[in-house]
Amino acid sequence: MQQDDHPSNPHPDPAPGSQPEPPPSPQRRSRTIQDGPAPIPRSRLEARIDRIAERAHPATWPLSLAAVALAGAALLHFVDPNEPGNYPTCPWLLLTGTFCPGCGTMRAVALLTHLDAPGALGMNPLLVLLLPFLAYTYLRWLIRALRPRARPPEPGSTWIVWTILVSFVVFWIARNLPWFSFLAPGTPLLPTW
Repeated sequence: MQQDDHPSNPHPDPAPGSQPEPPPSPQRRSRTIQDGPAPIPRSRLEARIDRIAERAHPATWPLSLAAVALAGAALLHFVDPNEPGNYPTCPWLLLTGTFCPGCGTMRAVALLTHLDAPGALGMNPLLVLLLPFLAYTYLRWLIRALRPRARPPEPGSTWIVWTILVSFVVFWIARNLPWFSFLAPGTPLLPTW
């Protein structure tokens, strides 16, 4: 047998007495740049979770969030966040001694479950002012999950996102300044009669 040294034949004939080399299997061949990154091996549990998530009805996610929110509100209704030791202290307040935009949120939600809107406004005015927007956004999500459209929804305006982000930062800074101390948690914003 004569070996062909022509470049178009990448596998020359084997030498006499040797066994031919098997072609490389897809699992053993080396990866090239064109192949892209190597796939991440997935566990059985991750694959099972993915299959369950794909089969779930689209309304599962907003309804699950509502169930978690109602359970949290019920917990705050029955276990008072004003009593020391019931809930952990805000990590930001513990480390820096200043209020974050979320300080007073648990107490505000607890007061809202007792229908005390002025008290909730005194704990975290930003949360109370954002509640209508949060409710509207949630209801839109739920309706779209229950009645999906044939075409995907158009992306929202970026100015809304920027407005909320800037509001959070301004509120965060202002509630820690002495001139705006009325924004600190526990300061009544409305007069009590």
